[in-house]
Order: sequence, then structure tokens, then C-alpha cells
Amino acid sequence: MSEKIVNKIIQEMLQVLDNQQLIKLKECLYKNLTSDGMKMDQDLDNEILLQRYFSAKRTEGCSERSLAYYKKTIEKLTDDLKILVIKITTDDLRKYLTDYQIKHHSSKVTIDNIRRILSSFFNWLEDEDYIIKSPVRRIHKIKTRTTVKETYSDEELECLRDNCSQIRDLAMIDMLALTGMRVGELVRLNIDDINFLERECVVLGKGNKERMTYFDARSKLHLQSYLDSRSDSNSALFVSLKNPKSRLTIGGIESRLKYLGNKSGILKVYPHKFRRTLATVAIDKGMPIEQLQELLGHKRIDTTLHYAMVKQQNVKIAHRKYIG
Repeated sequence: MSEKIVNKIIQEMLQVLDNQQLIKLKECLYKNLTSDGMKMDQDLDNEILLQRYFSAKRTEGCSERSLAYYKKTIEKLTDDLKILVIKITTDDLRKYLTDYQIKHHSSKVTIDNIRRILSSFFNWLEDEDYIIKSPVRRIHKIKTRTTVKETYSDEELECLRDNCSQIRDLAMIDMLALTGMRVGELVRLNIDDINFLERECVVLGKGNKERMTYFDARSKLHLQSYLDSRSDSNSALFVSLKNPKSRLTIGGIESRLKYLGNKSGILKVYPHKFRRTLATVAIDKGMPIEQLQELLGHKRIDTTLHYAMVKQQNVKIAHRKYIG
């Protein structure tokens, strides 16, 4: 009964008090209406809260690269506002986002990415009872223009393959193009993760979740030729060209693909484009969206739909088949 009374009072005061005042009110109500009271951490500061938040995200399996981006974004907010995060209001955030966009000439996409990261942080503060209500709740997703993302054509993929002077690069392009795995997943692959008999491999995706990906006969031959050419004992599937052999990094793959793109006369060659290309081809050829979701390792199906861009010619054919 006491908890229902406390929650009712807190709900009625949401529009009147800020988060810190609401927490103090809740603490006072619990202390006077319940026998055990409500324990609060009196020594909280932004640094402690950020440490606890990133510790939680790391436990959830968030990559270090993503954590670094989150950290930079949230610390920029705290440095600029110079306010204890549990005191930050919706109006503070709206003004911050507006000022940021003007100062940095940022696109709507950039501002919405910042909003999304702040939403994750303040939702965590709410879930952990550091604040009563996230101030980001009333800041809605910023509408942005949907653009058709670029994919590789069949000719471009073959051109990239033709310009590979190293068997490693050929095998690497095959694995990106045929499996649809993320570049971060590719660099973590070990030789033991590959099952040549079944032409499949186990990748460690987001949230430390394992899933199966698959490749074709040509990829198998290129990959076997590459491994046969190596004399090192490194367990990594892809290693540097120079000695001593070390596991290839994300940056190493990105720079190598850029080099191959320049050599082939193809603009904007980067790892993620292979993943988007596979998704688009799969949808165009009729692969069920649920199976594609599993192949790409997406938690939500709308993410899969965002990746897969249906070709206009196929829309035209479908229209003639089902409507006209």
C-alpha cells in the first residue's frame, strides 16, 4: 500500500519537480511510510555514474569502439552543461542539441545519433533508480530524409577481385561479400572457426552472441589457398602481410579496401557496404526476411529492413505480377 501511495505522489509531482528533487521526495516518503526506508548514494557525481553506466554496457557486450563513441558523446554533454546529470532537464537537453547543431553545422542524422546515445544513458539512470524519469523521453526521434544506401554491383565486386594481387585480399573480399558479417566479426575470426566441409563459420556478434554464417565453393578455394600460403603459427584467420604476422585490425581492413578501390577505380569501398549488398541481393532473390535477420545477426527485424534496399526494377516486375 505504501509503495502505491509513494508512486502516486511521485507521478503527480513529475511536472513540478526536477529529478533530484523527486529522488529526495521519494527517499523522504519511503523513510516515513515504510519500515526499511530507501537507501540513497549520497556521494554520486558524473564520473561515478558514467563509470557504472559503461561497466553495465560492457557487461551487455557492447564493443569497445561503440563504448568510446558513447563516452565521447556523453562527456561532451557533461563538460558543456557542467551540471550533475541527475539534475539535467528536458529543456537543458533541447537547448544543448540546438546549440550543438548550430555550432558544429551538424546534420539531422548526427543530432539524432546524439539524442539516441543520451536516451540510452538516461534510460539506464532511470532503470537503476538514479533518476525518476529520463529527460530524453519527451525529445522525439528527429525526422531525417531517407536516402538509398549504396551497394556494390556484380561488376564492381568482380573488378575488386581482379585487382587483388594478394590471395589474402581475395579471400577477405569473398568472406565479406558472401557471409555478410560485420568487419569487427571478421577480425575476430580464428582459423579454427572455419568448417571447410560444410562451408560455414561461427562468428561472435554483438552482445557476445554466436551465429553461423556461410560461404560458397569459390570462397572456400580462395580461403584454403590463402591458409596454405601461410607459414606462421598465428591463430587469426586474417593476418598482416608483413612479418611478424599479427591479427589484421579493423583499420587495416578499411585501409586495404580503400587501396583496392582506388586501384579498381571504384569510389567508396568500405567493409559495411558488402554487408548491405548481401542483404539487398538476398531480398531481391526472395530470401525470407526472418532468415536474413538470423544471417545478419540482427536483434530487431526493422534493422534488417533498413539494410535491405529493394531494387526498383523488382518493384516494377512485382507490380505487373500482382497488380497490373
